[in-house]
Amino acid sequence: MSAPQDLHSTEAGQTAPISPEEAQAAAAAGQADAAAAQVNEIESLKAQNAELAEQFLRAKAEVENIRRRSEDEVAKSRKFAVEGFAESLLPVLDSLEAGLSIQEATVQQIREGSEATLKQLQSALARNKVIAIAPAAGEKFDPHHHQAISVVPAEQEANTVVAVLQKGYLIAERVLRPALVTVTAPK
Repeated sequence: MSAPQDLHSTEAGQTAPISPEEAQAAAAAGQADAAAAQVNEIESLKAQNAELAEQFLRAKAEVENIRRRSEDEVAKSRKFAVEGFAESLLPVLDSLEAGLSIQEATVQQIREGSEATLKQLQSALARNKVIAIAPAAGEKFDPHHHQAISVVPAEQEANTVVAVLQKGYLIAERVLRPALVTVTAPK
């Protein structure tokens, strides 16, 4: 048996044998084409990698800028959060100073001035969402809003408020100070 020969087409449609040099040249050309394709693919991947790296750095910088702006806004909010509250208390301060500047005020005038100033203060607190906790007698004791100072025997239901010793306050639904109360003893 003889070794098969490589054949190639001729114009007449016949196949002619390929010389070893031609086969080697064809193989080298195929390898060159494959190497060129790999080089092109590597270059394409390098370009894509560089583009993704740039996008990553831009996104990272954007996140850092957002973080820095957020920190600045939080710092400003904390710094100026009390500004509106203080501004609403200034008329109360003015009223107190005006009342104290009157040298010869009568008891009635002092009382009227104090009541007007108290209304101003209550209004300022209400505008800033500071709400009084003043449970009525007989209301159920709520440990989240009330602090029991003493327990006393009483005719009303157990664990209910008998008296308020000091009002409590909520600010935006959060307890600023619980109401100090006396509650009924369990029977």
